Amino acid sequence: MITDHAEFYGGLRDIYLSGIQDPDPNPLERLVYAFNEWRIRDAIDNGEGAEFFSQQLPVSEDPIVAARDWSNQQGLPGAEVSASNAWSRLRATVDVHNDPGTFTSLIGWEWSSTPGGANLHRVIVSDADGDAAAQFSPLSSVVSPYPIDLWKWLDKTSLATGIDFVSIPHNSNLSKGFMFSATDLRGEPVNEEYAELRNRWERLAEATQIKGDSETHPALSPEDEFADFEHYPFYLQQLPEEFKPTPADYIRGGLKNGLLLEQTLGVNPFQFGLIGSTDSHTGLASAEEPNFWGKMAHDSVPETKQQDALAVGPTGWTMQAAGLAAVWADDNTRSAIVGAMRRRETYATTGPRIGLRLFAGYDFTEQDLMRLDFATNGYAVGVPMGGELTPDAQLRPPVFLVHAHSDPRSASLDRIQIVKGWLDAGEVHEKVFDVAWSGERQADSTGKLPSVGDTVNRSTGTWTNDIGEAALQAIWQDPQFKPDQKAFYYVRVLEIPTPRHALLDALALGMQAPTEGPSVIQERAYSSPVWYKP
Repeated sequence: MITDHAEFYGGLRDIYLSGIQDPDPNPLERLVYAFNEWRIRDAIDNGEGAEFFSQQLPVSEDPIVAARDWSNQQGLPGAEVSASNAWSRLRATVDVHNDPGTFTSLIGWEWSSTPGGANLHRVIVSDADGDAAAQFSPLSSVVSPYPIDLWKWLDKTSLATGIDFVSIPHNSNLSKGFMFSATDLRGEPVNEEYAELRNRWERLAEATQIKGDSETHPALSPEDEFADFEHYPFYLQQLPEEFKPTPADYIRGGLKNGLLLEQTLGVNPFQFGLIGSTDSHTGLASAEEPNFWGKMAHDSVPETKQQDALAVGPTGWTMQAAGLAAVWADDNTRSAIVGAMRRRETYATTGPRIGLRLFAGYDFTEQDLMRLDFATNGYAVGVPMGGELTPDAQLRPPVFLVHAHSDPRSASLDRIQIVKGWLDAGEVHEKVFDVAWSGERQADSTGKLPSVGDTVNRSTGTWTNDIGEAALQAIWQDPQFKPDQKAFYYVRVLEIPTPRHALLDALALGMQAPTEGPSVIQERAYSSPVWYKP
């Protein structure tokens, strides 16, 4: 899917190449259009485009104030016409490449609300073809910066057209505490209408991408030894020393906040499945460490990363080569894929094509791990990732079945973990359980599993699969289960250590180590949760 920003959608191309074609001009209006065309062309030609467009944004650094100011602004003259032209071109392009059963191209866009530098962007996925999508134009945050207005628009548009949508928050790690907060962008407490709309349309959230991993943060999960992974300590418009992670910025914190809000509202606004994405602005959506082309053209190759060495703020060294969205769909078609997204039967990876299955129920046994009809039996006896469980008559703890296999072109697997979050006496908690691992390792007296080891050669950027396993599986029950406690469970699968793209680029430049960031990482996959609802 090409998820271009809906704000000033296609405007630069139309303005720069041919000018805005105003459908009903009068002399004064035409003069205003011509003046704006000249200003934009002049800024681009002089290399001042970024500065010009930053001047069009509200200046307040308070997201609530900036959102209010933004909603009172007028858009650029002609933006609506040029957006219509761009939308028509995109619909035609996507339809040309769609080949049901072989290659699915989806029609969608990005809604890019960024009040005060707080990233509240959503990627909108639809199951529409080009003709159906002609019934609407992509909603942008120029119309409204408030997410609830986006969900109301999705309600109205879906009802009028029969098109299904999924709204996917992305880069929650840069939201300044607003993405999964108990208060909305107007500063008001989240209410039942907000929770119901969000639960209906935001069935997924992005756990990992180029601008960092959003699962959790070591400041928020200090007992999680793998929480310190691919952090991006920059807001969209600010410096790293101002970065302050909050639970409302991260997936795990959002899932926990959802349990709290459900207790008072009766509906969980943050009951979302997980995907990964690239978020490349180069047109090269590669998520492999040895084939990573950066976020922008200016950070795409080793030479440009070397030029970034003294930069203040994010650089090519900082970006993560991630991620991928995995979808358990019945077939490779628009309707099947979007349907799987809506039921949250998805998972995220940081780049490798790790295979991951999760089922939960009450009657699974050890023999179910080895069945040739593993998935068929899983659906028959339990629920898949993204599903819900209610207590059985005996109030037994759920049984979780997990299959994971490595990407044949990537690394072996280190371990399978299950991350639990639960509500107890009005407070939320979290715990990470190791449930399967490679080799003959044994946990110590504190329950900590020894490291899998490290085969990466820092001098050559090579590694071997002499450690780890090609596949791991687990059957697991929560030893701390209480039948009256709301909880969620999701799977995290870790690869053995492998070289990060920054090490490979540093070696290509004749350096011993990258200027920024680690040389070695443990790639991973995150399943969508299963929710236990007493």
